[in-house]
Amino acid sequence: MSRGINKKNINFRYNIVTIFTYFIGIILIIKLFSLQIVHGAEYREQSNTRLTRESILDAARGEILDKSGNVLVTSSQRFNLELYKSKIDTEVLNNTILRIINVLEKYNISYTDSFPISINPFAFNIDGDNLDKWKETYDIQEDASAEDAFNKFKEKYKIQNEDISEARKIMAIRYAIVREGYSSTKSLTIAKDIPREAVAEFSENADQFPGINIYVEPVRQYTAGNLASHILGYAAKINDIEYQEKKDTYSQNDIIGKTGIEYLFEEYLRGEKGIKQIDMAVDGTITAEVVSEEAVAGADIVLTIDSKLQQIAEQALKDNIEKIKNGGFGEKYDARGGSCVVMNVKTGEVLAMASYPDYTPQSFADGISNEEWKSYSENKSYPLLNKTIQSAYEPGSIFKMVTAMAGLESGNITLTERINDTGIYKKYGSEWKCWYYTDYHRGHGYLNVIGAIEKSCNFFFYETADRMGIDVLDKYAKYFGLGVKTQVELPGEISGTLASKEYAESINRTWNPGDTINAAIGQGYNKFTPLQMTKYLSMVANGGNNIDVSIIKTIKNADGTEVSKEEINNFVAQKLGLDSNEQSEDIQLNSEYLNAVKQGMKSVTSGESGTAYVRFRDFNIPVGGKTGSAEAGFDENNNKLVNAWFAAFAPYDQPEIAVVVMVENGGHGNYTAEAVRNIMAEYFGMNTQNVTEDISAMSYMESIR
Repeated sequence: MSRGINKKNINFRYNIVTIFTYFIGIILIIKLFSLQIVHGAEYREQSNTRLTRESILDAARGEILDKSGNVLVTSSQRFNLELYKSKIDTEVLNNTILRIINVLEKYNISYTDSFPISINPFAFNIDGDNLDKWKETYDIQEDASAEDAFNKFKEKYKIQNEDISEARKIMAIRYAIVREGYSSTKSLTIAKDIPREAVAEFSENADQFPGINIYVEPVRQYTAGNLASHILGYAAKINDIEYQEKKDTYSQNDIIGKTGIEYLFEEYLRGEKGIKQIDMAVDGTITAEVVSEEAVAGADIVLTIDSKLQQIAEQALKDNIEKIKNGGFGEKYDARGGSCVVMNVKTGEVLAMASYPDYTPQSFADGISNEEWKSYSENKSYPLLNKTIQSAYEPGSIFKMVTAMAGLESGNITLTERINDTGIYKKYGSEWKCWYYTDYHRGHGYLNVIGAIEKSCNFFFYETADRMGIDVLDKYAKYFGLGVKTQVELPGEISGTLASKEYAESINRTWNPGDTINAAIGQGYNKFTPLQMTKYLSMVANGGNNIDVSIIKTIKNADGTEVSKEEINNFVAQKLGLDSNEQSEDIQLNSEYLNAVKQGMKSVTSGESGTAYVRFRDFNIPVGGKTGSAEAGFDENNNKLVNAWFAAFAPYDQPEIAVVVMVENGGHGNYTAEAVRNIMAEYFGMNTQNVTEDISAMSYMESIR
């Protein structure tokens, strides 16, 4: 009984499935009939008249800001016009091109035009062998005139316009199409930076302009002009070599960081591109646009720089150089350029960094002209060089604090010992003169370490270095960061050179005791960057504590999160190939010795016989400073070059900042002290003070050392 019931159930279910399958088949047949027979022609027409392509959405490049959030570099937007290939005949294409150009000219917009034939009168814009090669490439007879060639192209492009001016306009774009190529997926950019009025006209009459597309392009804007140009660097269109290396992630029209922060933090600044799907008819008319992947803006780089202080530092440096050149301090020197660094002595943060002469980053972003590039590349003052980190100079007397600390720490001199400066230091069959003897034909007499720093007595430091030897001097110089990179977050930093036996050996020289004596006063093989000197000065001011020099405050992602300091440091170290083992050994400096050295520096600015007293005698904040003048060879006319330094920290009792100014062939360190004073006046909210120059000849000569 049960077996019979089961059989009926099975048969019933089978019949239901069969009937359902039958009806489904009928429905599919009807649907296919509708698609292929009833609406077939309609759907085939739609298929043949619709194209789909993907368009890249450029990401807004991240901004660069100062420590207070003031924008130094940003990205604006501009509208560009591009043309895609569409299924239209030659006559329609030519008429479309002419209509496009008429709109562009209506709004005074320049457009792509590299066609080498001009009209009224006819002439080739190619000379010599290049013209012959061009004629061969485009199958133009050798003896063809410019007018003959023009007519050949007119015939080639099937241009029917009798007006040669109109024909020439069409020809310019057709010529660009042949040279650069375009397709339904690859566009030809015809014009850039189109005003909104023109965009509206193209959009409202889209049916008259088949194949065109207007896209938004981020444009780099350096809002503060030349301010901090050597820090910020510049971004410009990617070149062929860069593109071949990075074509997996960059297109041929992308901009890329070339120098400075723009280069170093390219991976953070560039952002992530998006994708837009565009549907268009074969005649080039856009029918739909859908963003399938949004672009993500690049991260913002926040610097430690104070833009107001940066402006003052740049101006003070420029004014100082011009004043030296014009003889404003009494003696004229052909000052070639210079640099300045302002640093927080406790944190190592760079508050201002100036290199003179500077340059205009916007020119590179927009495509620099040959004339402007030539003005930079042929300038013997090297405006494209960041002299604070890419040039090393003999430091002269501002190195003497290292010699003093090394001598005290090693026990080769004491705080109370007085060394008699007789004017000429004689030893090893040679002699070295103190600057005071050169000017006054006598020595300073007996001086302790404080007095030696105040009067910048060469003799004292000759004797100190000779007692302790070069190895001891090197040990302390390295601790203060001299001769090694500061590892600041900027490309191109050099190490400079520290006078040592190892360095002498590397250049196939034998070290001798006289080299130690030269090294003691910052001469000989010693050459350091202004940034290194500022770090060293900051460590003297802060009690001998090592600091990490930095110009990056933070990096802010587009979503508001911040990049960790550890990630930034690792990224910079990897990109710049920095060696973490390059740091010197840790040394605990005796505070009593440091205070003595600092007291000598205070006497430089506050003691009547101090070498910078004339610049700071009316300054309201106590300052510790040191002048330096270092011989730097000879110029092209065999005149001696003397670089001028001034290094200072303030306030003396509770130091906050260190400032170093260096002027190439500035003559006397005392001259550069004025720039340091003006920068400090800005930092501390003081009015720049004028210093009367009516000093006696004697005090004048003492002040310039």
